[in-house]
Amino acid sequence: MEKLYSKEGLVCTLVDGKVLGIGNTATVYKLSNEKVLKLFNKGYPKDAVEREFSNAKMIEKMGFLKPQAYEMIKVEGQMGIIYDMVQGYSLVEWVMRTGNVEECASLMAKLHKEILDNSVDKVPDYKGLLKHDILRARNVDPVKLEKILQKLNALPEGDVLCHGDFHPGNIMISNGKPAILDFMNICRGVYLFDVARTVFLVEYTPVPNDIKDKEMLLKLKVALADSYLREMNVSRNMIQDYLDVIDVARRGECPEEERRSDNCRD
Repeated sequence: MEKLYSKEGLVCTLVDGKVLGIGNTATVYKLSNEKVLKLFNKGYPKDAVEREFSNAKMIEKMGFLKPQAYEMIKVEGQMGIIYDMVQGYSLVEWVMRTGNVEECASLMAKLHKEILDNSVDKVPDYKGLLKHDILRARNVDPVKLEKILQKLNALPEGDVLCHGDFHPGNIMISNGKPAILDFMNICRGVYLFDVARTVFLVEYTPVPNDIKDKEMLLKLKVALADSYLREMNVSRNMIQDYLDVIDVARRGECPEEERRSDNCRD
């Protein structure tokens, strides 16, 4: 059983080595009944971990449910953040088990509106982040790339708190209430960007290869995106320009990802 020492001299222990979740960038371990360790993969950039920790501290007093971040630590060369344990289960697990798309969308929209009700200034601008990823995108026709950059420039500025990675996999249901996780992609912008980003992540990102009934899951993803938009009182027309830009930016953000981008206009 590995012991972890915090900067305050506290000793934490990986309880029976229990892994609570494995993501693309980190593994979450149970430290106790109250705390978890989000341990980032070896080689993960230190500045990215510091940014997540700074974001988590910045929003901790805002009026929506989320785990508190306590400190950053290093474990055998890997960076980690100690967070509160959020008791409950992920919204993606819940909707896969129940198939209740409408209730899932309602829970998502309730939490998202609470997040979007805040304003921020000392975080990156969403348009700058999108431009960075667009310029890294490979195999994009130069004419299309120029049109996308022009479309991006025409989008409005804003100071709304955007989560940047808001989807059921980052939402926990704790005592019947939704709580948001993962603060790496927080930025400032306009609410329609964060709504469009959610639709893209829910509807257009790929289904894992080991899923048995892919067609059923693809239909569920589209239905969830539609229900979520209704709950947010946003039409697809209102977010189409954002979707077009996000589609190309995602190619720079996740070049290995195969997207279902057939509904995004060229």
